[in-house]
Amino acid sequence: MALPKGQIANIENVLRNSLRHKFSNYNPEPASMPFHTRLLGKDRMALFSFIHSLNTNFGTSIFEPVALALASSSFVSATSQQKAGIQISSEAHRVIQNIMDGLATANSSPNKQEEINAIRKVCRQGEMKTVKLTKVDVKLVAHNGTVYLFDIKTAKPNAGGFKEFKRTLLEWIAATLANNTTLEVQSLIAIPYNPYEPEPYNRWTMRGMLDLENELKVASEFWDFIGGKDAYQNLLNIFERIGIELRPEIDNYFKQFIQIKNTAVNNATPDAGKRHG
Repeated sequence: MALPKGQIANIENVLRNSLRHKFSNYNPEPASMPFHTRLLGKDRMALFSFIHSLNTNFGTSIFEPVALALASSSFVSATSQQKAGIQISSEAHRVIQNIMDGLATANSSPNKQEEINAIRKVCRQGEMKTVKLTKVDVKLVAHNGTVYLFDIKTAKPNAGGFKEFKRTLLEWIAATLANNTTLEVQSLIAIPYNPYEPEPYNRWTMRGMLDLENELKVASEFWDFIGGKDAYQNLLNIFERIGIELRPEIDNYFKQFIQIKNTAVNNATPDAGKRHG
């Protein structure tokens, strides 16, 4: 199913603006890899540094705004960098810790709906404690009122981090229900693409901690959930099209580093000759 033209234009503008903003504000860090720089050239190292810098904030600068643009036609509202809430009850804290202990010792298996039900029962019981939680990357409100809270992760998250990811998802539920005990809410991990394609995404490392059916969406599962059938493939086509469109701008930006490298080589040549004279 093709995306509406207005939505495509919106996503294209997000990509153009994000890359151009990055170019206008990016300054390569001083060379801290002298052997690499001399062997490969300053231009290639600048490109490597730029890609690394882009990867670092790809989630906030590209994936989040693209997700919001994509969700605009499917959800009542779509926002990013939101607080799930500011309070969690002491009893909800206790329930969350019990859930985490059970999963860590493999005495229980992850079951998100049961976990939500357990937290809902105690979400206003005991002392209400102020908390400062990780912000929700993308918050969606469906037409039926269900709230979806997404934590967007890198394509290969550290396997050891899933315990804290799980705790964050449960705390978001507790903080949200503390404000509205009857609200239907889901919290999920989103991984924007599968780095193992065409092989399936490697999920075994998180199997004992996450409810894979209800807490994890990878690649097309995430994008098609937000934008409808074939949204993922449509997005890949948009990214490719904008990449081709902006290629001259990208090439021109990195030409300056080729010029710097050539100038440095030319300046060094006479000195080299003097040493052998």
